[in-house]
Amino acid sequence: TWWSLPLVRPKRLSAGDRVAVISPSWGGPAAFPQRYDAGKKVLEERFGLIVVEMPNTRRDAQWLDANPQARADDFMQAFGDPSIKAVIASIGGDDSIRLAPYIDLSVIQDNPKIFLGYSDPTTLHFACLKAGVVSFHGPTLMSGFAENGGISPLTESTFRKAAFSPRAIGALEANREGWTAEHIDWSVASNQEKRRQRNPSMGPKLLQGSGTVRGRLIGGCAEVLEMLKGSDWWPQPSYWDNCILFYETSEEAPSSAHVLRWLRNFHAQGILSRLSGFILARAGGHMDDAQRAAQHTAVVRAFHEAGLPHLPILADLDFGHTDPIATIPYGIDAEIDCDQRTLTFLESAVSL
Repeated sequence: TWWSLPLVRPKRLSAGDRVAVISPSWGGPAAFPQRYDAGKKVLEERFGLIVVEMPNTRRDAQWLDANPQARADDFMQAFGDPSIKAVIASIGGDDSIRLAPYIDLSVIQDNPKIFLGYSDPTTLHFACLKAGVVSFHGPTLMSGFAENGGISPLTESTFRKAAFSPRAIGALEANREGWTAEHIDWSVASNQEKRRQRNPSMGPKLLQGSGTVRGRLIGGCAEVLEMLKGSDWWPQPSYWDNCILFYETSEEAPSSAHVLRWLRNFHAQGILSRLSGFILARAGGHMDDAQRAAQHTAVVRAFHEAGLPHLPILADLDFGHTDPIATIPYGIDAEIDCDQRTLTFLESAVSL
């Protein structure tokens, strides 16, 4: 009954809907309550949603670290509650893979609804994939919705198109606001209104390929994908047939050598040759232009080593550990146009 295709689309969001916020990884809401409250306010006032906190959403970070089952219980309770229309991660972390033994996939399958988050929540996106439900790689409450000085226009618009409208999402719009990876201390309350310095966006960069290709979207945070490999939530090789793999690295800024080795493992599993395309987010963390270019070179080398020198690869898209954070739905068909350097979502991600 698992890994069924096509995926079930959850019902769309509307103003007035109840959405659960969970802390499946790090206990950020307790560590930085003012940051959490800023993101909660955006969901409530800008999107008109009713935020529901689960029993452990605001628990102490150290306690949450010691109690993965409690974090999983929040996820299960939120999915099982018919009054909850979406489940949103408060923040990422590095250990949501520890929730796997406590997750009942049948609860997700029987109660399809929007799950939203990026970084460590990648783990739970693959739980949704196995259960056969579209989920949404996108902003978390504290990173994205709580952006310094207000949510970024691209973050807001892509989330609205993906989660609130049953129409085909269309092209990922151009970034006209610039991007940032600047670190501003969350512990200083006044910093919440201090906008981060932005760098101009030159748009997506074509690393290789030509023409147009289509494929089903799958991917996530590179470091978390490494934790998923070989687990019960890792798809069999044939599941990757004709997929577009979206890939992003965290603020820890892994080296280009690590990225190359990780992608070599995808090739060893027979995955790279099954793909129709590959999209790479702008690298997160404190990296200079040379380090970001080195990551591009590593990705191209991995595909060349795999005998795939023409498979389309777009880089520097806005869906990773920089801001803005675009929402990318898992499991829907998308198109890469190499000549125009665009990504277009060909379907809706939600139902009426």
